Amino acid sequence: MTSLFTLRLSAALAGAAASLAMTPVQAQAPSAGTFANTPAVYLQGQWARHGTSAATVGLMLPWDGWSMALWGGQLRGLWDVYYSRWSFDRGPGGNDSLNLLGVTPTLRWYSNQGRSSWFVQAGIGLTYADHRYYTPAREFSTRFNFADHIGVGIHLGAQRRHELQLRIEHLSNAGIKHPNPGENFIQVRYALHY
Repeated sequence: MTSLFTLRLSAALAGAAASLAMTPVQAQAPSAGTFANTPAVYLQGQWARHGTSAATVGLMLPWDGWSMALWGGQLRGLWDVYYSRWSFDRGPGGNDSLNLLGVTPTLRWYSNQGRSSWFVQAGIGLTYADHRYYTPAREFSTRFNFADHIGVGIHLGAQRRHELQLRIEHLSNAGIKHPNPGENFIQVRYALHY
């Protein structure tokens, strides 16, 4: 089942992509001492219902030289590439875990012509797990799924090298195969820009 959230996020990203096609690419160097538009490594914890939790390590890679003015702020893009280890309650059979790889193109918006430490972001990506996820309450029918998220974050420190994010992510196969109950995660991320 495709959620209304997924459809709205898809429409918003499609609209942004259409705008990109009509907007000239502009080189945007970070402000002096600002790491907000540089690569970063991160650690992330995430939690869902049904006793599911995950630890994630990843890499954020900015779309080199791309940004656009939007609503008095600046829209930037990045690639989010990651590995997650999920742990979950399998019911009477005990606990289980799975390994998941993912990649997500993400749009991030900064207010104040891009000078704000705060940002909001959204993205839709692809994931692949080494086996299907299932709990007594949920069963995925595929190892391949889509992951869409929204989040808010802040850059910290004199050079903005440290980043904290709070995100909500929905993972499902978008109705490719049934059952497709999906799973929703609350995520907390710490990133270090270099």
